[in-house]
Amino acid sequence: MTLTALQPPGWPAPRGYANGMMGRGRVVLVGGMIGWDEAGRFPQGLVAQVRQALLNILTVLKEAGGGPEHIARLTWYVTDMEEYRASLKELGPVYRDVMGRHFPAMALVQVVALVERDARVEIEATAILPDQ
Repeated sequence: MTLTALQPPGWPAPRGYANGMMGRGRVVLVGGMIGWDEAGRFPQGLVAQVRQALLNILTVLKEAGGGPEHIARLTWYVTDMEEYRASLKELGPVYRDVMGRHFPAMALVQVVALVERDARVEIEATAILPDQ
């Protein structure tokens, strides 16, 4: 099973995400992962927290037998959109280092705060794994 990116004819090609994804199989919902490690420690800065949040997603997904290629959707919640925009140059390589060149459907929104005071980002994932 593979996911298929949905690209309406005539639309400009998205960069770093897909307009939509289609797949068939077992659905895995990964709750919002923040950028702390297994001991509850936060690294400094948004970029380091994004890396850790993505690694946390993959750790949970691995429990279901999945990997980054099975992720159909990511929803990012950031506490500072300007910090996100200012970090784009550094975020691209970090994302590709963890996720490879897999770009699912994504949404990104700014929120007033996250539950954990030191969290700069929270990311939730929806994955579709092949039927067993």
